[in-house]
This record gives sequence, structure tokens and C-alpha cells, in this order.
Amino acid sequence: MTMAGALLTPFMANAAKAEYKWKMVTTWPKNFPGLGTGANELAKLINDMSDGRIEVKVYGAKELVGALEVFDAVSRGTAELGHSAAYYWKGKVPAGQFFTSVPFGLTAQEMNGWIFTGGGLELWHEVYEPFGIVPMPGGNTGVQMGGWFNKRIDSLADVKGLKMRIPGLGGEVLKRAGGTPVLLPGSEIFPALQSGTIDATEWVGPYNDLAFGLNKAAKYYYYPGWHEPGSSMEILINKKALEGLPENLQSIVLNATKIANADMLADFTTRNHAALGQLMSKGDIELLPFPKDVLAELKVLSEQVVEEEAQKDEMSKKVYASYKAYRDQVIKWHDISEKAYLNARSPE
Repeated sequence: MTMAGALLTPFMANAAKAEYKWKMVTTWPKNFPGLGTGANELAKLINDMSDGRIEVKVYGAKELVGALEVFDAVSRGTAELGHSAAYYWKGKVPAGQFFTSVPFGLTAQEMNGWIFTGGGLELWHEVYEPFGIVPMPGGNTGVQMGGWFNKRIDSLADVKGLKMRIPGLGGEVLKRAGGTPVLLPGSEIFPALQSGTIDATEWVGPYNDLAFGLNKAAKYYYYPGWHEPGSSMEILINKKALEGLPENLQSIVLNATKIANADMLADFTTRNHAALGQLMSKGDIELLPFPKDVLAELKVLSEQVVEEEAQKDEMSKKVYASYKAYRDQVIKWHDISEKAYLNARSPE
């Protein structure tokens, strides 16, 4: 995959010998489209922008540490960098999940606004400070799909007893609706769905779902992704390793993440529509919207769950207060800008 960010980097013909050799561990399978290749692209950006002074080697899930061990690996210095998503550490850092996605919350564009100019990044750094980690956004998938199901969802009653792979706050909402959330890394989703260990799964969207062949394990493909309207990936940087770099190289690492963050959203935006066409051409698949009353009920449950989760500890309360204040402001603007335009472009 060639991303736009690569155009901004210098030629490497006269690159210096690496002075710093870093490892990046990821939650994704090696070279997995969008997510894994996004990690590769960040490594290349850092290598190129530093003129070879920093050499980053990328490890896919299970190559150096397990998919869900990335946070701990970066915290203890086993790796200098990690590429993952903050809601995977819900049990360890509850406040972190608000930096990935909130059900019926901020879109990708809005998440970037909150993180970079609305106080979100400063709070994110504060949350991870005790663990010796400096977090940065590392990409966004945009609005995700609702997921793959082995039965139709015609009412909220159809969710009761459903075993579904769904992490983070969305999983807590599913539990409130009577389902059973299951946390699985990406590489384990297909066999679990195919074998019936789970009844449904969300992953990302057509681009990634096609790569995993999820259409071969379930028939009903639902939208929209109410649970993840703008999922921000994260770059985890070991604080001691970062501070051990000269200031100019520190700046390169941090700014490379900003390029990678923008590039990933562009990549998903471009590739999802083509991948959806490929999925629908493969035969017995039904692309369905969640019924409006189901979405309305899920929204009510989401508001209850998110408010309760935010009150469980002081840092979660502080982060969510900032998130909510930004959301309430940006909704007013987007109702008369983005939403109004999209409605005008595609009138019902």
C-alpha cells in the first residue's frame, strides 16, 4: 500500500547508519490491510524522515508479544512503539476506551478535532503517564459496519443471548441489551464465527472484513456501526525511549504519527466502497440496515452505559466530561454543515 504520507519523506540514498533501533509491536496480523500496513507505513515514515537515524522494525501480533499484550510490552520497554486501539486495555486503563470510540459518539473528523484541538490529547497523555507511555492517534477507520450475524436482527429481542465479538463500550451496551460480548483479537475471529463459538462479530468494515473472509462465515451484514462511529487507532510510545532521542528526532516521531493518522483514514475511505462491491458479488450475503427502532433502543442503552462507565473512576469522569462537552458543541455545528449537506446530497 502506498499512502500519501510517503510523498512527504526525503530520499534515502544517503541515509545515515541507524543510531536508534526500535521495535514496534502491533495488535494486528503482520501486513494486515489498513491496520497492519498502517503500522508498516508509520515505521517507514520514521525511518525516512529521520534520514535513517531511527530504524523501526514492525512485529505483527504473536511475533514478539500477543495481540493483546502490546500495552504492557511498551510500558515495560520490551518495545519502544506499539500500534493498537485503546479500548483493548479497558480492564487496565478504563479511561482509555474513550479515546477509541464511543457508541453514537464522535465521527473520525470530530475525534481528530477533540484530540488535537479540544483538549483530548492532553488528557490522553495524562491517562497513560503512570504507565510510562506517550500515546498519539495513529489512524481512524471512519464509521464502521454493524457487523456479521448468523441470524436476522429484527428487534432488540434478537440480541438476547447473542454471543458477539465486540470490544469496548459497545460490548457493554450489548451486555445491557442481553447479549454476551466476547473479546477476541482479529486473527481469531473467523474460526470462532465459523465454528459457532460466537454468533456474530463486528470487525471494521468491508476493506478489512473482506481480507478476513468473514462473508464465508455469516450471511447477514448489518449497518451502520453505531458502536464505533469513528474509531481512532493509537500509537504507544515508550516515554523513556522517546525522551532518550534528541529533540529533533522526538519531533520527527510525533509528527510521523500525525501523517500516519491522516493517511489511514484516507486509505479506509478509498478502499471500503470497492471492497463492499467485491463482498456483494460473492453470492449469498444480505446487506441490511439495523431497524430504526433497534437503533433507537440501542442509543438509549448506550447513553445509560456510557454515563455509568464514566462515573466508575475519577479519570474516566474527567475524560468523558471533556469528550461530552466537545460532542455537544460540534453536533450543533455539524447539524447545519455536514449533516445538512449529506441530507441534501442524498435526499430520501
